[in-house]
Amino acid sequence: MSSAFIQAAVILLREGLEAMLVVAALAGYLTKAGAGRRIQALYGGSLAAVGASIVAAWLFAVLNSGEHSDVLEGIIILVAAGLMLYVSGWLMVKQDPRGWQDYLAHKADNALAQDTVWAVAALAFLAVFREGAETVLFINALASTEGGWSASLFAGLGAATIGLAVLFYFINLIAQKLPLRPLFIITSAFLFAMAIKFIGEAVQEFQEQAILPFTELKGVAWLGALGLNPTLEALSAQLLVILFALATYSVVQRNSRLAREDKAATRTAKPQNP
Repeated sequence: MSSAFIQAAVILLREGLEAMLVVAALAGYLTKAGAGRRIQALYGGSLAAVGASIVAAWLFAVLNSGEHSDVLEGIIILVAAGLMLYVSGWLMVKQDPRGWQDYLAHKADNALAQDTVWAVAALAFLAVFREGAETVLFINALASTEGGWSASLFAGLGAATIGLAVLFYFINLIAQKLPLRPLFIITSAFLFAMAIKFIGEAVQEFQEQAILPFTELKGVAWLGALGLNPTLEALSAQLLVILFALATYSVVQRNSRLAREDKAATRTAKPQNP
């Protein structure tokens, strides 16, 4: 089982699973809110997003089928890494089940307030298409770093598609009971690790075009066997991103803690009746 097979399968499973969780959770929320008639529009928007994602993948392949360009590949890989870092951070921030439910409730309430099925369909479309667009970009970046669209990569996508079909059935049954927090933490860590790896790959693409210098570090040459870039430039960029991510996460956690403390203090200090 190759690296391309595993990574392609995990990417599609992660993106597809998150999209299905969002749609299933929203369907449950709409049912509880007495708007069950809009679930059909929810699923319609989701299917439209899947179709749009397939079209986007085809267009991306057509537009990117010209001559090989290390610079273009480096830019694509960097954009994919940036999206992965964003989604990884989003998952870590939303790992609290209460925060996740509040997020879904807020989105659904906004759609319900507009009193139209189109709002619900658009909500589903955007939620699913975001995952589809990310999948297109991630898989293309993976193909670039793994040497092309190999049989192993397509096999991974096929296996993930079958897995998603099976999961869809069970998610509809137990959507509200899935252990979301562990799922979010694990997938967040996976995406973060892949983003760091992609940054090293992007630096290598730029080094091959002499855009960035190449300073090989003999002491960590073994990293090359893991598919990593054992150069000073790549490791420095990766370290900076890791430090920035840790600092950003610490600030977000601190702000969230202060917000909770402010809310608790406000509830405690209720105005007394004269």
